[in-house]
Order: sequence, then C-alpha cells, then structure tokens
Amino acid sequence: MSAVPRRPDRPPAADRPVPHRPDRPPALNGTPVTNGNPRTSATPALADTSAAGAPVATFRFDPALEDLLPPARRGVPIEHSFLATPAVKDAIEALGVPHPEVGAILVNGHPAGFDYRLRDGDDVRVFGPVAIAAMSGAGHVAPAGAPAEGQPAPAATPGQGPVSLMRAVPEPPRFVLDGHLGRLARYLRMLGFDAAYRNDADDAELARCSAAEERILLTRDRGLLRRSVVRLGYLLRNDDPRAQLAEVERRYGLAERANPFTRCIRCNGLIEPAERAAVADRLQPKTLRYYDTFGRCRSCGTVYWPGSHYERMRRVIDELAGVERTEPGS
Repeated sequence: MSAVPRRPDRPPAADRPVPHRPDRPPALNGTPVTNGNPRTSATPALADTSAAGAPVATFRFDPALEDLLPPARRGVPIEHSFLATPAVKDAIEALGVPHPEVGAILVNGHPAGFDYRLRDGDDVRVFGPVAIAAMSGAGHVAPAGAPAEGQPAPAATPGQGPVSLMRAVPEPPRFVLDGHLGRLARYLRMLGFDAAYRNDADDAELARCSAAEERILLTRDRGLLRRSVVRLGYLLRNDDPRAQLAEVERRYGLAERANPFTRCIRCNGLIEPAERAAVADRLQPKTLRYYDTFGRCRSCGTVYWPGSHYERMRRVIDELAGVERTEPGS
C-alpha cells in the first residue's frame, strides 16, 4: 500500500485563498492507504479592528464550538469589528468556526440566516448542532433546515427561539473524507458506512462530491469547510484516527447504525457471501484448511474471512460501542 504524500507547508489561511491542489485526477473513488496525516489550517484572521469608528458586533458562541476559537476568545463575548456590511456567515468563519459547524444563529434575539448583514451594535449568538438537537427535542427550536444559498432564515414568531440551519443528515450517514484521512475511511467502511475516499482528491472535488451526493465532509482543513457549496461537514479536532472515529461516532451516533463487515475497506464496495469453491483459487491452502466462511467485494473482488484481522476489527467496534457521549473539546 502506498503512503499518503505529504504536501509542503502552506501559509496560514488568512494569507491565502481557498486551498487548491492542481493536477489531480477527476474521479473520486476508493484507494487504500495505510495512514492519514491530517492537515490543519491556522485560525482565519479576524476582521480589521484598527479602523477608528468601525462598527462592532458582539458574538457569543455555544461552549461546544469554543474549541474552534483562539484560546483568548473562549468563554467570553467577542467584540468583533468589521467594515461595510458583511454576511454573518463570513464573520463567524473569520472568527474560526466553519459554517457547517453552526446549528443556528440569533441576532438581537431573532433567528437569522447565514446571509444576514451585520449592523453596528448587533448581538449575535451562535449555536452548535448538538445544542440545537437538544433544544429541538425540548421544543425550543423550529427544525426548518438550512435555507438555500442567498435566502434568509425562515420567518419566526417573536420569542420563538432559534431556527435550525442544519441540513438533514442522510440515514444512515454517508461520508466523503479529505485526502489525509485514509485510516479513518477504513474504520468507517469496516463499520459498514459508505465512505468515499481517495488520497489525491482535490478540495473542489471533495466539496462537489459532498454537495452532489449529500455526503458529510470530514476534514481537518477549515478552509475546505468554508466553501459555500458544502452543507454537511465536520471539522475533526484530533490527529489520531481512533480518536477521530470516536469524534464522528459522538457527532452522528454511529454505534447504533453500524453494520460491520458489510463494506470493503479497500474500495468501499459492498461485501456479499461467497462460496468456498468460488474463491478457493484466490486463497492460501492454510486459509482454506481453517476457514469455511467467506465474503467477496462486489466491486473489486477482494475476499474476506474471519481471521486474526477480524478480531482486531471487532475490538475497535466494541470500543466504539462503549464511547461516552461527550462534546468535542469538552
């Protein structure tokens, strides 16, 4: 198996446009890798705060989102200066939180969409998806779903509370993963989840795949999640693939939806039962002597059987089922 290629150091996100990696093939398909080195982007630069008399808005973030903010801005209201009338989405992302991480927005106590234009003196509260899910269960949030690009949030009656901006997650969840998350892709496939992955897919391709196929985009790159076409996405906080798997489980409830050993970890194809005689010519004599149960990938033909790797995978699944449900960064 090939190792994931390293890319040279890139300048901070504030000093570069949306990341682009040229000269990559156009198709997104499964290619196995042995490791995934997540890439991180520096926290985006804040808006200009030096202009005398610039308008100011106050931002307050859900505690579950504060790990995405610079340490000095956590747990306190943020006085954010801006020029002209930027969309609240742009201001939130300038402060460090990609829009797919936002569950709802209140401006001066009223629901707002991502296209709301900031005004001097605005008080902005930003909620995370899990907080919105909890409030929805208690009847405090209107589950309206994300508005179309350029459209305002759905109308709300005074005092109604937040209106959810979250796009409905497909059931069961399906994913597309950034190029440095090969190990995580294998874990998700092992659990039976549809996880599109190729280690050389560029950012534009990943964003298109997420939007066109309604896949949750998993990445360590804030700039990738800031693309407006991305509606479903999650910014992984950890570097370790097992810890990343635990994060994704907490966010999307994978344990109760898992269907282990039904997808090929190499290509993401479905595995179907195979007769011993049909795969005998592809196996070592020792394997045929000790095993009678086999499966075969419909797409690439890889043969599977419950060997020692099965027990290792089983342990991963058992660990996942026992993950305590806590928020990232808590």
